Amino acid sequence: MIGDRIAAAASDLIGAPFRLHGRDANTGLDCLGLIGLALERVGRECRLPQRYALRNRDIAQPLHFATLNGFIPCTGLWKAGDLLLFTLPGAQNHMAIACDRNVIVHAHAGLGRVVRGPAEGDWSETAHWRCSEE
Repeated sequence: MIGDRIAAAASDLIGAPFRLHGRDANTGLDCLGLIGLALERVGRECRLPQRYALRNRDIAQPLHFATLNGFIPCTGLWKAGDLLLFTLPGAQNHMAIACDRNVIVHAHAGLGRVVRGPAEGDWSETAHWRCSEE
């Protein structure tokens, strides 16, 4: 299934360095760069937003980004390949790819690299999408 392939492609990028607006696994990825590269690696074209700040309360870009790239809003338990939008403390919005119902892959600015693990306890899920091909 496409979701499993997206989650595997994201997992292959674990350890890549973090860089705001990063789009290359060697020089760095941010959360959208990680998603874009994972989608490209499974053969899906991805259109990424170009201008955004690390700290930003506006969620219009991520909402548009997901639907623009063939994901539909959903609710419930996470499935592999789902896209997730979280609101973090400090007015930061952050996107991740689900690996299963409890684990995500995301570009962690604080750790400076792409990591895999549970969402942090103080993160609030703001939106959830699933690939329309599922």
